[in-house]
Amino acid sequence: MVVLTAEKLYKRFSQRPILEDVSLGVDEGEKIGVIGVNGVGKSTFLRILAGLEPPDSGRVVRGGGVRIGYLPQNPALDDRLTPLQQVMKGLDGLPGGEEYQCRSILDRLGIRNLDQPLGELSGGQRRRVAMACALVSPVELLILDEPTNHIDNETVEWLEKTLAQYKGALLMVTHDRYFLERVVTRIVELDRGRLYSYPGSNYERYLEGKAQREEMEQAAHRKHRALLRKELEWIQRGARARGTKARFRVERYQELSAQQAPQEKAALEMASLSSRLGKKIIQLEGIGKGYGGRTLFQDLSYNLLRGDRVGILGPNGCGKSTLLRVLAGLEPPDQGQVVTGETVRVGYFAQEMPPFPDGMRAIDYIQESALRVETPEGTLTAAQMMEKFLFDGELQYTPINRLSGGEKRRLFLLKVLIQAPNVLLLDEPTNDLDLETLTVLEEYLETFEGVVVAVSHDRYFLDKVVDHIFAFEGEGQVRQYLGGYTAYREQRPAPVKEGTGRPARPKAPPAPRKERKRRFSYREEREYQTIDGEIAALEERKTALEEEMNRCASDYARLQELEAEVAQVSRELDEKMERWLYLNELAEAIAAQEG
Repeated sequence: MVVLTAEKLYKRFSQRPILEDVSLGVDEGEKIGVIGVNGVGKSTFLRILAGLEPPDSGRVVRGGGVRIGYLPQNPALDDRLTPLQQVMKGLDGLPGGEEYQCRSILDRLGIRNLDQPLGELSGGQRRRVAMACALVSPVELLILDEPTNHIDNETVEWLEKTLAQYKGALLMVTHDRYFLERVVTRIVELDRGRLYSYPGSNYERYLEGKAQREEMEQAAHRKHRALLRKELEWIQRGARARGTKARFRVERYQELSAQQAPQEKAALEMASLSSRLGKKIIQLEGIGKGYGGRTLFQDLSYNLLRGDRVGILGPNGCGKSTLLRVLAGLEPPDQGQVVTGETVRVGYFAQEMPPFPDGMRAIDYIQESALRVETPEGTLTAAQMMEKFLFDGELQYTPINRLSGGEKRRLFLLKVLIQAPNVLLLDEPTNDLDLETLTVLEEYLETFEGVVVAVSHDRYFLDKVVDHIFAFEGEGQVRQYLGGYTAYREQRPAPVKEGTGRPARPKAPPAPRKERKRRFSYREEREYQTIDGEIAALEERKTALEEEMNRCASDYARLQELEAEVAQVSRELDEKMERWLYLNELAEAIAAQEG
């Protein structure tokens, strides 16, 4: 059953279309991940689907009796209510017995004081209350806008399992790549006003599908240019548009000329910037910190070295951001001392962005820090650096308050990096950043020559970037682990079983299965003997075709035929290479077991 259908949606914002002829169908029980770069209109798209904002044209049709639950990025709550009252409010008129479920979900989301007015809660706590409201709502379609923002790693894992088991349809904007890999059944991408669907996709298959789609678009554009050149040659030979055929050729040329090439998509580029860093960086000597009689951390010692990549994780409110502020020199420790080297230049990317002055343009905000900056590519102006961060001329002169949340976050990141720090302190750097920006940020950090310390709930980011974990465990205890997030999960102590104070007994491992002896089938053995020759023949064929393409550069009809042949040979070569890898791995395994 189709629970919701969007038909030919069109929406314009700030003189540019963000949705153009967008259609989408959501089936019962389907789990769809919506992705796209910051500012492309994902949140607007969700609001239209939820019925909270009208499109300029097109329509959204719900299936009969379908109810929709919606979690926005900035939920509106009644500040006078308590968390429990707010969650129960959405269940008015339904059968009793739900209070236990509401309490349980609030507890699992880290909301323990159920009598505190919502007006006294932090932004992150309010968002988790709104998440609880969405999860308990009896709806057929749940629409979530960035559900993993502002929640800790343990809660993200719980939410991942909860949504994977959710029985209704699910539509969510998320940049959590493990969510995309483990929860969704389809990925749709909003890209320059168009919606592209990747059925049956997890994150890995989405990347493959996107690369293939963009390659096909470019191939179609190359064929279009070849045909256009051919028509142009005919026009330039002086043929007059007198007969029907001649007029057709002229009209054909005009039609081809009017067609637009695929828009070249801007790519975020960040050359690694840093200043010289001496031997002494930052040394923590038995530091401790507390608030209101509560110890956040104590007796923490560590010597940050060049190239260190440290991830900090723990439950919300445990003191992660406070530790980062102590490292940055913004707060003093209560005990111990922080010794900072003379050459250290700290770049502090805070979780809460500083307020932007009213009416300030994006370029003025960046030029406050630097008019020019030295990069590995040479001296670049602030405007050129902004272009590398996907801020084109129009966006550069746009007032900051008109930028999307993700664009503001990206602008703040540029503000930090353009000052060429050699120690980067990042507090939840992945919040509100799109997948493309995340990927490039991770690549930037791989080449960054200084030190990186990051508080993050993004498990994929931690696995990819950090090699050391500081984990807040218990009252005031920060324990250190080697490796990224997955390694930490494998090393950490077993959780305490409720009511006993003792670690839960791990399940007994299953009895080892006797491994079956591996061997070639008759067909595989024959294939193994001949595949090297087949690959060599395909490589020779491809080389010959490419040489012929060079000779036939002016014969556009033949050039198109050769392009198609090269593409076919390339596909066959890729398939043979994959098969070659499998057969050789199998041969090695057979040789190893025969010893």
